[in-house]
Amino acid sequence: VQLQASGGGLVQAGGSLRLSCAASGSIFGNYAMAWHRQAPGKQRELVASVTRGGSTRYGDSVKGRFTISRDNAKNTVYLQMNSLKPEDTAVYYCNTLPSVYPWGQGTQVTVSS
Repeated sequence: VQLQASGGGLVQAGGSLRLSCAASGSIFGNYAMAWHRQAPGKQRELVASVTRGGSTRYGDSVKGRFTISRDNAKNTVYLQMNSLKPEDTAVYYCNTLPSVYPWGQGTQVTVSS
């Protein structure tokens, strides 16, 4: 079982990044998917989720700036992040919702001011 997140990097405040997470078909077809993030010294928090049917939900801190989507044909979930802020700096992880599988290494997002 693998959940491989990618697409992170260093970006200036106001910039954009697009994260991707590829999952095996057995995972993707059976679960809602979610992005979480964990900043240094803080607990992991739920950022956004998308059901198998495409319904989405967002954390208050990212509403209007982030967009989660999924491509069922590619077994991939995306997180489009716009208008990034320094407080978005964190390691971003994807997992099922609820989180069933081991957390992967995540992908680092760093937003400079």
